[in-house]
Amino acid sequence: MTKAASARSLLRTATASAHARVDDAFGGFDLDDRDGYRSFLMAQAGPLLTAEAAIDAFAPAALLTDWPERSRAALIRADLADLDAPAPKPEPFDVRSDAAALGVIYVLEGSRLGGAMLARNVPMDLPARFIRCAPEPKRWQELIKVLDRHLVTPDQHAVAADAARAVFDLFWRSARQHGRMFVVE
Repeated sequence: MTKAASARSLLRTATASAHARVDDAFGGFDLDDRDGYRSFLMAQAGPLLTAEAAIDAFAPAALLTDWPERSRAALIRADLADLDAPAPKPEPFDVRSDAAALGVIYVLEGSRLGGAMLARNVPMDLPARFIRCAPEPKRWQELIKVLDRHLVTPDQHAVAADAARAVFDLFWRSARQHGRMFVVE
């Protein structure tokens, strides 16, 4: 008997192309330049604030009791304020189920891992509370356990993957809007 694939593994596979598209889009930002870094933060802020507001409205305490501590909205707002850039208002984005909430949170928590890699390109004189908010292995492991506990049916996996792809799309569209490069569709 073979072991069933983990929810994380299923989400990673289902969102691989969307994730790669976002990585490519954000790879074009110049993080060691103040203006480029400001553009990068603006491109990150819209989707992050939108997704976090949707999770806050859904109130996932039963799923993830430490959700408020995971939020990075205040960090990115502070960094943008230090760069004299206004934080964008969240877009409408509904989360209507536990599975959808977990798909959104999966992307948000995964972006911490990417941020940790990008943070080394940001000069020390630029505000970097958001990008240097390192992922905590214990929290990532807890999220993986939550995913496996709550995403057990094919329908739940599909809903989570759809929500995750929708968040990746928010990030991709924002990178196109704020980036200085042409992004291929």
